[in-house]
Amino acid sequence: MGRVGLGVAAGCAAATCAIAAVLVARRASARARWRRAVALLREFEEGCATPPARLRQVVDAMVVEMHAGLASDGGSKLKMLLTFVDALPTGNEEGIYYAIDLGGTNFRALRVEVGAGSVVTSRKVELPIPEELTKGTIEELFNFVAIALKDFVEREDGKDEQRALGFTFSFPVRQTSVSSGSLIRWTKGFSIENAAGKDVAQCLNEALARSGLNVRVTALVNDTVGTLALGHYHDEDTVAAVIIGAGTNACYIERTDAIIKCQGLLTNSGGMVVNMEWGNFWSSHLPRTPYDISLDDETQNRNDQGFEKMISGIYLGEIARLVLHRMALESDVFGDSADNLSTPFTLSTPLLAAIREDDSPDLSEVRRILQERLMIPDTPLKTRRLVVKVCDIVTRRAARLAAAGIVGILKKLGRDGSGVASSGRTRGQPRRSVVAIEGGLYQGYPVFREYLDEALVEILGEEVARTVALTVMEDGSGVGAALLAAVHSSNRQQGSI
Repeated sequence: MGRVGLGVAAGCAAATCAIAAVLVARRASARARWRRAVALLREFEEGCATPPARLRQVVDAMVVEMHAGLASDGGSKLKMLLTFVDALPTGNEEGIYYAIDLGGTNFRALRVEVGAGSVVTSRKVELPIPEELTKGTIEELFNFVAIALKDFVEREDGKDEQRALGFTFSFPVRQTSVSSGSLIRWTKGFSIENAAGKDVAQCLNEALARSGLNVRVTALVNDTVGTLALGHYHDEDTVAAVIIGAGTNACYIERTDAIIKCQGLLTNSGGMVVNMEWGNFWSSHLPRTPYDISLDDETQNRNDQGFEKMISGIYLGEIARLVLHRMALESDVFGDSADNLSTPFTLSTPLLAAIREDDSPDLSEVRRILQERLMIPDTPLKTRRLVVKVCDIVTRRAARLAAAGIVGILKKLGRDGSGVASSGRTRGQPRRSVVAIEGGLYQGYPVFREYLDEALVEILGEEVARTVALTVMEDGSGVGAALLAAVHSSNRQQGSI
């Protein structure tokens, strides 16, 4: 071979070596970036860990905060609001009752007929609230509601008979009786001025009178209390209710002598439903990560609703997005698509649930969601598995913390199977306890339910867990409010808790 040939061969060899070196370097860099993504996943999983011992610490912290909230207003992150509901449906109710459910951009009107121990009929209509009414006056808002209810009543009954109305008003209210309460503040995008401090039941009654409708509010409740009422109607062992949907809350039946902040309060039954407002619960034992802090910084209610931000449907998808966005920035798992994960709340919780529940061999649904909803194309299977794992970690933590909250209520009531009740009283064998549950996250996400049930057994033990029943209530916020209107209407003898 001549000098020219040797030169060419040497050049080719050098070029081949250079290309090989570049490829090796790229592979090494890709492996390093993938290891970074896996390390971030492991850090997140460790930060979200909820072993049984930690969950029991959350249970105990919940009980402490419940006591503090019952002792004084402002004494706890838990508001422990009195509802003045001291009687719940027993199955003996009869008659026709109406309910209004107002708590967001829509409101519902329901006609409920009860008799012979069952809800015979339940019909409803749902209407959007015009946006201008969310920023107008409270009179304009309730005039709209009253006229819509009148149209509904006239279509359903066609006659003018006095009816009792259950009013589900899912905004913060300080109740002064079972049928009255003053608005604390608007939420959910409402900004009606000069409404705080007004009795919302009275405002609605005035609007109903202006419309000429012979219907009056006899029970003012929030959605959690309505769910408890419906649960108790079907099963007298129902002691609490939990909403786990877009938001979350809980209520339960408390002894009146345990409500220290209202000493001397008398009820017909010796008990009262307490609205915990548990979304604002906080404890150092909750597994908070840097992503939770970033989420809190994004929200308008910063440093509030800490428990809700870990377990409710508004926020779970956003926590997962924050994790995936950091992975995209610090590794190449999503190629050049990091910017597509930078917009807050682009990954909704329904999408998170669909990702987690994809059981196809190639995770085809995950691929579709990444491509069509998050604009992330061409992800390899191992990346899709990584996304599923992130969604699983978020789901598992949320469900297990919700389970700890439920056990906290049971422990406060002396129904958790431990040796001594939180009141100091000794107790015997645990009694059967039913917790009524409503909300799309719990009802529509099987994996979430499985993790919650699993955690209940881990915290309580199998024997005690068998005495606890979680029962789904359909439309508790509506039908339950109508049932409470029946119980607390002046023309019938009240039942008991």
